[in-house]
Amino acid sequence: MTTTIIFTIASLSVLGLVLALILYFTAQKFKVVEDPRIDDVETILPGANCGGCGFAGCRAFAEGCVKAGSLDGLFCPVGGNETMKKVAGYLGVTVADKAPQVAVVRCNGNCDSRPKSSNYDGYSSCAVMATLYSGDTDCRYGCLGQGDCEISCDFDAIKMNPRTGLPEVDEEKCTACGACVKACPKFIIELRNKGPKGKRIFVSCINKDKGGVAKKACAVACIGCTKCQKVCAYDAITISSNLAYIDYNKCKLCRKCVVECPTNAIWEVNFPVRVPKRDTADVEQQ
Repeated sequence: MTTTIIFTIASLSVLGLVLALILYFTAQKFKVVEDPRIDDVETILPGANCGGCGFAGCRAFAEGCVKAGSLDGLFCPVGGNETMKKVAGYLGVTVADKAPQVAVVRCNGNCDSRPKSSNYDGYSSCAVMATLYSGDTDCRYGCLGQGDCEISCDFDAIKMNPRTGLPEVDEEKCTACGACVKACPKFIIELRNKGPKGKRIFVSCINKDKGGVAKKACAVACIGCTKCQKVCAYDAITISSNLAYIDYNKCKLCRKCVVECPTNAIWEVNFPVRVPKRDTADVEQQ
């Protein structure tokens, strides 16, 4: 009996030792040696894990930076240029500054200018609503107003305005991570350059219907009249599918297009308030 017990213990011990050796050599053969610089780069990053860089989190981005050998095409929107300079300095490479961006809402159709033609009575989600029908107004391109963009933002930078029914972006909080852009099923949110001193001009509409149809659905819709394009001296405005678009890389912020737009579809942000021109007849009377 004693011999049997000793034999069993010895057999199990030998089997355990053999299995341990097999596991050890297998682990050594297939082990992945990770570059220690990845940990260091990750500590430099803000740790937001927002995915705005195009990677699945900050660690994946750090790994991408280390393995790429160059930071061309790599950018952390939350950390911005300062963070990228620190990463570049640590890795011993150079990196070019990138113009800061901000999310803009390209829909100006509030409750007054774009009245509802039906009532949505379902789950409060733009994604769900978009799969069911085009929306509760006659504009099939506009904001659905259910707030998917607000929910997607980890930085509390976008909020739904209950009065207008539209999202509003806090540019001081916005990191241009692009989460709201991806969340919007109507694609009305776009990342654009902030511009000098935050000044920017853009067409706040994406309606591609013909002018009459678009104007009937929304009083402030772009009607593709080409007036803005004709007045632009910098070739910054293109008209495609009845819709104007302003290239922020070409726009010189002269604001001529803003005045020319008959439906007020073009927005100017962070500019001084315009001073009304005095009538010539009034000046002569004085």
